[in-house]
Amino acid sequence: MRKAILLLSLSALFLGFLLIPVQLYMVASTAEDKPSVYVIPVEQTVERGLEKFLERALAEAEREQADHIILDIDTPGGAVDAAGNIAQLLDQTDIEITAYVNPDAISAGAYIALNADHIVMHPQGSMGAAGVIDGAGNAAEEKAQSYWLNQMKNAAEKNGRNPQFALAMASTNHDLPQFNSPEGTYLTLGAEDAIAVEYSEGTARSIDEILSFEFVNLPDAEVIHSEVSFAEKIARFVTNPIVIPILLSVGSLGLILELYTPGFGIPGMIGLAALGLFFFGHLFAGFAGWESIILFSVGVILIVIEIFIPGFGVFGVLGIASIISGLFLASFSTATMLFAVGVALIVSLLAAILLFRFLGDRGPWKKMVLKSSTTSEEGYLSNETRTELLSQHGKALTRLSPAGFAQFGEERLDVVSEGGYIEQGSLLKVVYTSGSRVVVREVQADHK
Repeated sequence: MRKAILLLSLSALFLGFLLIPVQLYMVASTAEDKPSVYVIPVEQTVERGLEKFLERALAEAEREQADHIILDIDTPGGAVDAAGNIAQLLDQTDIEITAYVNPDAISAGAYIALNADHIVMHPQGSMGAAGVIDGAGNAAEEKAQSYWLNQMKNAAEKNGRNPQFALAMASTNHDLPQFNSPEGTYLTLGAEDAIAVEYSEGTARSIDEILSFEFVNLPDAEVIHSEVSFAEKIARFVTNPIVIPILLSVGSLGLILELYTPGFGIPGMIGLAALGLFFFGHLFAGFAGWESIILFSVGVILIVIEIFIPGFGVFGVLGIASIISGLFLASFSTATMLFAVGVALIVSLLAAILLFRFLGDRGPWKKMVLKSSTTSEEGYLSNETRTELLSQHGKALTRLSPAGFAQFGEERLDVVSEGGYIEQGSLLKVVYTSGSRVVVREVQADHK
């Protein structure tokens, strides 16, 4: 009986092992059959850090063979170049994309939305106001405006939308009073207006509602939210064109303050941290390579050598050139880096002047300031002072005008008169000596 039970148990166990691969296959098949939708956030300022995040997220969605992509957009706009690169990423993606304006797609955000296959808006959503402005808040030059208008027009036409409204978003040369956008203003469409001009295909309060739209039709899909990693958040922050000059200014200011601090203290650590953040963010975002970090480090070393081992400025010039080259190699925009370096140099120069004015020579700065003097009292003389010549009498061998030669005993000396000219043959008296300088005065014959 026991043998029968044991045999039966072993048979069941063996059969179970045989069924495991079948069960795993069925689970895997079920998971593969279930559709998936990737939700990718497009938030905050449009800049190169966001571009790198979207590049990774879109690549992941394609690698996992997602059935649909939803861009969850809420942005006030940002850099035109970054928006253009993001549009290219969307165009190269084979998966159908829906832009969910939740709630705002302003400026560059409107352009990104127009490059999606479909647009859905939140009931309180807004899309538009896409005029190009410069760093001072003024309208960009005509060349940049023309380029941007063409990009907006192409984005609308590519997905079958009337380009008139895209152009009105980017230009004030229109008159659309029915949308509360008279001439002189940029067009901004609300949710209902966007549906009326066929820019939006509906309104939705949540991602789940979008899944039921006819052009998506994936109500039971697995929703996968792409999240910005901590490192990507740092990269997005430090690659912002507004943050870059601040980081470089803080970095340079911290290192300058360190010159007035004994040892290595808080200012130096703050300076190095700011510069470290700059390079980490640009390295992670894919803009900087290790060569830029190496160049920057070599530049710092050369400047330190120049400070403590003077090399007639050669090390200093090479160090500055190396640091600036490293910064430009790490940058995604020459114009942005020119502005940032200019701001940092001005801040550093002003800080150095003020610190030297109010703090003087303190800390390591003392090593760069010559404090010793070469006075005769300290024993610094180029020649030995002939004190034994004082009050001795001699004769001018040449005319002293005021320098010349004189004879004192058996010794011929190079002398200088106390003032005025002394004729050859005149009687002289030594009145002062310092090093090789011998000062004489003419005396009368009765003082011989």
